[in-house]
Amino acid sequence: MKPAPSSDVTSGFLAIACILRPQGRRGEVLAAILSDYPSRFEKLRRAFLDQPARPPVAVAVEDAWLHKGKVVLKFAGVDSIDDAETLKGRYVLVPEEERIALSAGQFYLSELEGCRVVVQEEGKERTVGTVTEVERTGGVDLLHVSDASREILIPLAQSICKRIDPAGKLIVVDPPADLLDLNQK
Repeated sequence: MKPAPSSDVTSGFLAIACILRPQGRRGEVLAAILSDYPSRFEKLRRAFLDQPARPPVAVAVEDAWLHKGKVVLKFAGVDSIDDAETLKGRYVLVPEEERIALSAGQFYLSELEGCRVVVQEEGKERTVGTVTEVERTGGVDLLHVSDASREILIPLAQSICKRIDPAGKLIVVDPPADLLDLNQK
């Protein structure tokens, strides 16, 4: 998969899939699913495709179905293998306002970027840094937390991250002994 789409031209959009290759003979494409909600593709009728250094372009979705952990998409105007080949590596985007609504207490990982991370000890609050990235590991995700001089990796685990308030841009952590010193990057 290629690097994430450039945020300066895709601001206001979410990547929900990345096109891997043509699938079939009628212009369908096979895409890796980047959304935690694969069922969203069943109702997807309009999307956007990223373009290098240009704003995303709108596309009509004629059909979509799940296939072996991926999604097959058929876009209007893409009617041959050659047409589909030109889409390889492009991201399928939706406007941020079409983000799936979450239940109370749930959040999107992207909402954690920019959150201030603090440790509360004996009634006092000490700032650790600011979340610059959330690294998906396939297991426990990692918060990349930076201050002016260093980056610290903090597991995004309930036993460590005691309170997460994306709206207030705050994460309260209770790290195990020496965690904040051991994993400096």
